[in-house]
Amino acid sequence: MDIKGKIRIGFDAKRAAQNGTGLGNYSRFVIDSLIDRYPNNDYLLYIPNSKKSPHLNEITNADKAEKHCPHTPFTRLCSALWRIWHITDDIEHENLDIFHGLSNELPLNIAKSKCLKIVTIHDLIFKHCKQYYHQIDRWIYDQKFYRACRNADVVVAVSEFTKQEIIHYYGIAPEKIKVVYQGCNESFRQPADKTLMEEARRKYSLPDNFVLYVGSIEERKNLMLIAKALNSMVAKDAKVVVVGKKTPYTDKVKQYLKDHDLESRVLFLHNVTYNYLPSFYHMARVFVYPSRIEGFGIPMLEALCCGVPAIGCKGSCLEEAGGPHSIYVDPDDYKGMANAIDMIWTDEKKRREMINRGHEYEQLFTRELLTDKLMDVYKDALKTKQEMFC
Repeated sequence: MDIKGKIRIGFDAKRAAQNGTGLGNYSRFVIDSLIDRYPNNDYLLYIPNSKKSPHLNEITNADKAEKHCPHTPFTRLCSALWRIWHITDDIEHENLDIFHGLSNELPLNIAKSKCLKIVTIHDLIFKHCKQYYHQIDRWIYDQKFYRACRNADVVVAVSEFTKQEIIHYYGIAPEKIKVVYQGCNESFRQPADKTLMEEARRKYSLPDNFVLYVGSIEERKNLMLIAKALNSMVAKDAKVVVVGKKTPYTDKVKQYLKDHDLESRVLFLHNVTYNYLPSFYHMARVFVYPSRIEGFGIPMLEALCCGVPAIGCKGSCLEEAGGPHSIYVDPDDYKGMANAIDMIWTDEKKRREMINRGHEYEQLFTRELLTDKLMDVYKDALKTKQEMFC
C-alpha cells in the first residue's frame, strides 16, 4: 500500500458501541475524529452485537464506516469468542492495513495477520494498585494486556505515566510505545449555554457557588480527601457537588460527613444527564479531582476547557492532564487540599490567572492535534513495516 493514498483501518469497536463512559468515550473520540479529519480512508468497525450497540449513534460519522459483526449462527451465539479469535479471519479477508485495538486488547491470534497491529493501553492500575481489584480480574487483565503489548507492532499509551508503567511491568521497549494523549468531547470547548445552565441549576438544585467533583465514587478516586478537607477549610460557605456513579465507597464518605456534621455541605448526584455536564463545570468555582492514580485524568482537561481552576493529586498522571498551572497536593494531605481550595475560592486574581493559563494549556489537546498525531503514528509505523519487507 502507498501510505500517501487510502489506508484501510479496522477498529475493535465493542466499547465504542456498548460503553457510555471511559473506554467508550475514548473509542468514539478516535473513530469519529479520524473519519472526520481523514475521510478518504476506509474505516471498519468490529462490533460483537449489532442489536446491543446503544452508543454507536454517538459517533457522528458512523454511517461512513463499515460495520462488521458475527455472521454465522455460532459466532453470533459466542460473540466473545468471535471478538478474540474470529475477527482475525475477517481482517485478512478485508485486506486491512491497520487493526487498532482501542481498549487494551487485541484478538489472541492477531500475530498471524499481515496487517499493522496497534493497541491502546489506558492504564495498568490493576498492577500498580492490586487492592482495588479482585484476584481473578487482575489475572484476566494481566493476560490480555500483556499479550496485546507483545503482539502489537505499536503500543499507544494515553500518557507518559502509562508509558512508564508499560515499560516497568511488561518490559516493552520504549521505542515501541507512542504517547498520544486523550481528548475530551467537543461540548466542553463550547461557550457556556446560559439556558442549559439554568435548566441544570433548577433540575439538580445546585448552589450558586460550589466545588465540583466528577468521577465514579470509588476508593481509588479518593473522594474522602475532599470530605476531610471541608473540616479544615476557612471558606465555610463552600459547598461540594459530587457527580458520579455510586459504589459502596459512597456510603463510607457519607458516614464520615454525617459523623462530622458536614452532610449539608455536600450534594451527591448519581444520574446527571450527559448534556448537562459541561454546564456543571461552567457553574463551578473550583474543580477538584483527588484520585490516587489514573491513566490520564480526563476530568482535569474537561475543567480547563470549561474555564475552571483545577486541583489534582500528585503521584500519577494528573499533572499531564491539568498542566503546570493547576494545583497538586499529596493524596493524603487533607490540609493541603483545604488550603488549595481556600486559595482559589477567595483569591480572584489567582483564580483568573489559573483560568487563563488553563485555556492556554488545553490547546495542546485539541481534536485536530491529537488526531494528526495518531495518524502520524499510523503512517510512520506503516512506513517502517514496508521498509522491513523491501
